[in-house]
Amino acid sequence: MHPDQSSATPAPGRFEPTQWSVVLQAAQSQAPGGPQALAELCTHYWRPLYAFARRRGHPPEDAQDFVQGFFEHLIGRRGLTTVDPSKGRFRSFLLAAFQNFMAAEARRARREKRGGQAERIRLDWADAEGRIICEPADRLTPETIYDAQWALLLLGRATRQLRFEYEAAGKAETFVVLQGFLGDEGQRTGITYEAAAQAVGVGLPAVKTLIYRMRRRHGQLVRQEVARTVLDPGQVDAEVHALCDALIAARGYVPA
Repeated sequence: MHPDQSSATPAPGRFEPTQWSVVLQAAQSQAPGGPQALAELCTHYWRPLYAFARRRGHPPEDAQDFVQGFFEHLIGRRGLTTVDPSKGRFRSFLLAAFQNFMAAEARRARREKRGGQAERIRLDWADAEGRIICEPADRLTPETIYDAQWALLLLGRATRQLRFEYEAAGKAETFVVLQGFLGDEGQRTGITYEAAAQAVGVGLPAVKTLIYRMRRRHGQLVRQEVARTVLDPGQVDAEVHALCDALIAARGYVPA
């Protein structure tokens, strides 16, 4: 993620409205498409919530129940009665709502088993479990893990969109060769500039220019992803920096 640069995944090339606009529309209207739109958001953003619950010390089964129950709660719009868009960040809203839901569930002496009336959203729990590490680390709070997973989610969406753009331009092989240069220095693959230049079939100065342009476009796409999670465009920079800080703090504890 470059702050200095201005499954359930939506089809590449299609940018949906801001996540806040979807939530607010569902909260303020009875449009029949509201629950479906919220369900799509759930399939986009459940992983950070699952990582948060696991970091709180809940075993996988309980964390799954919390996430699934929260989404059923949200899609039923019961969780939208206190939506406060003045906070400005969809990331903060979702975590606060999830924490409130977990607290309410914990107050029950025994959680009633949900019957078959509510259709469960199909989520890849095994993959999510493999993406988090739950050994204690004093400096890492559940909130930091949540923010880092959120950052990785947005980075992944931006990278998929970038891949689509290269493929659409007939440059799929160029993307495959150069994508390892998208990360920070310590996170890049072992390919050298010289090897990349040879693979792409250009000189060293030219390949450095290609890499620069790829990184710049990736940064733009990341900012677009972040912009859809805030109401005020003026909050994008602060949100990007906050997510960068979370990634740095969680380095070594969440996969890059």
